[in-house]
Amino acid sequence: MKVFITGGAGYIGSAVAAQLITDGHNVHIYDSLGTGHRQALPPAAQFTHANLADTDSLSKALSSQKFDALMHFAAFIEAGESMLDPGKYFQNNMANSLQLIESAHQAGIQRVVFSSTAAVYQSSDQALREDSPLGPQNVYGQTKLMIEEALNWYRQVHGMHYAALRYFNASGALPGHGEAHQPESHLIPLTLQVALGQREKIHIFGTDYPTPDGSCIRDYIHLADLVSAHVLALNGLVEKDQLVYNIGSGTGFSVKEVIEVARQVSGHPIPAEESPRRPGDPPRLVASSERIQSDLGWQARHSSLEEIISSSWEWHQSHPHGYSED
Repeated sequence: MKVFITGGAGYIGSAVAAQLITDGHNVHIYDSLGTGHRQALPPAAQFTHANLADTDSLSKALSSQKFDALMHFAAFIEAGESMLDPGKYFQNNMANSLQLIESAHQAGIQRVVFSSTAAVYQSSDQALREDSPLGPQNVYGQTKLMIEEALNWYRQVHGMHYAALRYFNASGALPGHGEAHQPESHLIPLTLQVALGQREKIHIFGTDYPTPDGSCIRDYIHLADLVSAHVLALNGLVEKDQLVYNIGSGTGFSVKEVIEVARQVSGHPIPAEESPRRPGDPPRLVASSERIQSDLGWQARHSSLEEIISSSWEWHQSHPHGYSED
């Protein structure tokens, strides 16, 4: 299969691209390297260095060969930032994604796997299912939901098959692939940066949520399990025209629990400071992944928080400055 991957130099996109190449597929990566890393690119992948907003480069890359599928990972992902700079998110995550979908249609691509998010849902005390009430609490989640809706219309009007994978907190590392965001905003790498001596402390944003210990609860999903879900979804689109799946472990961990396990794994005290809530942070997001388990046989095989944080700690110890050699 010939697969066009946007955001293939990023954390998840590069790991999926590497797996597809291992499986014998032909991969063409399109990435601006704005948040991705050239060092994360699989050597066997073809690569176009350009922005999604560059319609000429995009059209040229999409017409360079007959692609069987598009996998779209190129998006800004910080919920907090989206509440401070909504225009940035509407422009890239919505407008640029719409242009990509139309360009893919014009190029004859009939299968799309879309990197969506659990942020499309309302917060709930119950495990979220695909039919749980939608209601993004931040601009980031809203932009993802809008693209899901656009893909559904392209399915109805043009017969485009699509899969929307609503995943929760992507975490953990694989050989050669770990979290290296600039600036970093994700809890596990931020916490491990304290253990590495790169930060003085970790902030706990909000300790008055309606949860057992007062801090936010999230579902953490290992990178390896995310990769397998994307490969299964891509293959599933051969027969089905619409797939919408939650990808999570089904287990929620609070911010305080994550910090405590990081202390145990790293052997460092990791000082923490309680801070006010951030806008756009729902109290609890935990997935039910029963549908993809039933339909495609997917399983979260690396759902232990200790395993997730241990793999991250290995990565950060060997890559203390991410992919940079400085």
